Amino acid sequence: MIKFEDFFKVQFPDKTKVKFNMGAGSKSYPAWDYLIKGEEDPDWIHMNGWKDDRKRDGGGNNKNQNLNNADYLLAFAQYYPYGPSFYIFGGMYRIKKIIPEVFNGYGYELTLLDDFKDYRKRLIIKLEKPIGGNKLYNKLFNSVQRDFNPEVYELAPSTKLGAFPGFNNVLLTHKDLQTIFKMEAPEWKTALSSVKGVYCITDTSTGQLYIGSASGDSGGIWQRWSSYADVSNLTGGNKSFEELKNNGANYIIDNFTYSILEIFDMRTKREDIVHREEFWKRVFKTVKFGMNNVG
Repeated sequence: MIKFEDFFKVQFPDKTKVKFNMGAGSKSYPAWDYLIKGEEDPDWIHMNGWKDDRKRDGGGNNKNQNLNNADYLLAFAQYYPYGPSFYIFGGMYRIKKIIPEVFNGYGYELTLLDDFKDYRKRLIIKLEKPIGGNKLYNKLFNSVQRDFNPEVYELAPSTKLGAFPGFNNVLLTHKDLQTIFKMEAPEWKTALSSVKGVYCITDTSTGQLYIGSASGDSGGIWQRWSSYADVSNLTGGNKSFEELKNNGANYIIDNFTYSILEIFDMRTKREDIVHREEFWKRVFKTVKFGMNNVG
């Protein structure tokens, strides 16, 4: 077993806090979902830089959620695919308190440091027991090993993905898509290659939708989406997306999300799936108002 304190050799332990993020005020917004979105996702930064009310519980300071008297932060997100005792490393930050002080809001400016950068979104630690019902919890570095007895549990070869959430809950950014196909994530590949389906691509910048289908006899949705994940041709050979190139080289990467509307057995005939694709186009009126307006 590699102890937490033996792995993280910080220079100023008495000025370093460790934050165990679980969610942002609701189970609908898990910390890991924010962390995986991008290097400097504002939701992840604000979650870690949040400063609670000046007083709590009859006038006492809410020390568990604030970063006062600390210059550095080791941030972790609960890695819920493994369970409540597991946390994945989200980076080391320099802390600067915002003046005048902000309460019940983003009260600290956080600057991502190079320390331990190779372990971001890869290193998973396991606590001896779950923390409890709090949405986040801060501890001084020197007390973490004593109070939670964390150990290094896993070091993934690259960015760790969440478990496949089920077809009804698939919602991927383009960066997620790239990661899944680059790693050939086993759970995702097994699931997506086992079904045909009708899917929806959303341009989050405009709100426009594109309805497409994976109706081939091999590879299923996995095969079709692999073409979208190809950074050398971000349109996936789709004429509807060609004009978006005028918005910049990274427009699709920055704005597209991918979800699944319906799945079908691999033995389903192509014409049956295309029929359902046309149905969903009518439902969302994507020929008139969306991105299915190119023949």
